[in-house]
Amino acid sequence: MEEKIRQRVALGTYFFIIGFCFSTWASRIPTLKVYFDLNEAELGSLLLAMPISSMLGLPISGWLISRYNSRSPLLVAFFLFAVALSCIGFADNIVGLVISISLFSFCMRIINISINTQAVTLQKSFDKKIIGSFHGLWSSGGLAGVGLSTLMIGLEIPIYYHLLSVAIFVLAIALFMYRSLLNNDRAKEGNKLVLGKPDKFIGALGLMVFFAALCEGGMFDWSGVYFKEVVGEDVFTWGYLLFMIFMALSRFFSDAVIDYIGMRRLYIYSPCITAFGIILMVFLPYFWPALIGCCLVGIGVAAIIPMTFSLAGTSKKYSPGMAISIIATYGIIGMLLGPPLVGYLAQLINLRWSFLLFFLASLMLIPISRIFFKRNAEPEAVRK
Repeated sequence: MEEKIRQRVALGTYFFIIGFCFSTWASRIPTLKVYFDLNEAELGSLLLAMPISSMLGLPISGWLISRYNSRSPLLVAFFLFAVALSCIGFADNIVGLVISISLFSFCMRIINISINTQAVTLQKSFDKKIIGSFHGLWSSGGLAGVGLSTLMIGLEIPIYYHLLSVAIFVLAIALFMYRSLLNNDRAKEGNKLVLGKPDKFIGALGLMVFFAALCEGGMFDWSGVYFKEVVGEDVFTWGYLLFMIFMALSRFFSDAVIDYIGMRRLYIYSPCITAFGIILMVFLPYFWPALIGCCLVGIGVAAIIPMTFSLAGTSKKYSPGMAISIIATYGIIGMLLGPPLVGYLAQLINLRWSFLLFFLASLMLIPISRIFFKRNAEPEAVRK
């Protein structure tokens, strides 16, 4: 097998198993809510541990990627990531749960920076776009994870058996695929974070990732609770499952769609589809309309983050690894800050109407993307 193909397979496998782990955790949030008898605000406070711990990882992740090849910190972080996932299932008190969730989020930050740095670097070896397919594999892994979680919940398998078995399985795959990952990808320049006047190019991309990730993270953490408490479904993972299916499918086709209509238009169409899906869920909180709404949200959010990471690789100020590290900070804050905000809003009003936060966040992408493309000459990544 050609070396670049082998590297693509290995990296794609990592994207898949990371999505698998994250959706496994997210699918079990309603279980933890019941076990620890948490109300919406308390659950929101618990989920707030994730953005805090992720932010603590900002200087560390950037330093690791700038000092080492990305696959070395990836393996170490993935080992601790798997340990943290299993510990979430075994936690029998809030303190232990918060520590486990914080370690899970901290390691996930390092992992995401590493795999996206690999993806942007490997893209240079291919004539056609491949970044969207990697994110499609992440979503496919998420789909497999929520599918397994649905089965585990249906069979009433205890959460600690579920999470421990997943952790062991993915760690074995990660160790097997490690040697085939891209090596020697450390950039020689642009590895230092320049403090002072904010870079408008990176700032605009960061804001787009933030609002997209806020919607995506909110669906990950609250769609199960929404279907259980608002829609009234006992098998509460249905909405999450369909959301993941359509997001995965859309990401696999996103590269072709970009070639056909361009990034500018897709940055307009995607948030409109997301917003319409949220409207369906909120104003028609019944099984089929809510399920269709989840599908539309999955389609709408699918392309934004892959597109934006691709644009980050065109930065003239930073190396791909450092640019992605900075932009991913916005994304992680959005993905992990959105869920607790929904929890607080749900406690103040109710869970149904709190989902309008995602409606507003999705529409914010339209003016920001228009300003970005107006200020910047069309990058090569957009034209392809």
